[in-house]
Amino acid sequence: MLSGPAQAHHAMELMGLKPTPIHGLISGLAHPLLGPDHLLFLLALSLVGLQQRATWMVALLATGLGGSALGLALPNLPGAEAAVAFTLTLVGLVLLDRLPRWVLVPAFALHGYVLSDAVLGWTAGPTGSYLIGLMLSQLALLLVSLWAMRRAAASLTPTRQRLMAAGLIGCGGAWAWSSLVG
Repeated sequence: MLSGPAQAHHAMELMGLKPTPIHGLISGLAHPLLGPDHLLFLLALSLVGLQQRATWMVALLATGLGGSALGLALPNLPGAEAAVAFTLTLVGLVLLDRLPRWVLVPAFALHGYVLSDAVLGWTAGPTGSYLIGLMLSQLALLLVSLWAMRRAAASLTPTRQRLMAAGLIGCGGAWAWSSLVG
């Protein structure tokens, strides 16, 4: 899980698989699980989601898909990986009420943008399957983590929430810095 972006984004290449619709679907399903920054961001959104309606999560998923489409059309945004890591800091600041929740919408779009790198150069069939898998995987992660957070909400004291926010801020800052200095 702690591998660099190139290996995390191309498990198919490591296994020598060609881009086909089924491999695209499998890659899309697995991709959010392979990058610790993506996975932690999705899980952390459930903390914010405790105070939101379910439509908020749907809006995030749609925005992420839009970000993926943008990434396919205009790839290679400089500093995108560092910015994605920094989104963990944004979640922490939202949890501390230092930033408004709406900043997480473009942050989710940025995640979608970066996740599209894995399929650059693929044909339409495998790319479409990848995007479907990506949406399903992110939806499942958001729903499961939101369900788990709602069950654990009673034990989430304000102090624990602040500690979790501090952890997110620290991870985001450290991963962003490491991405920048390489």
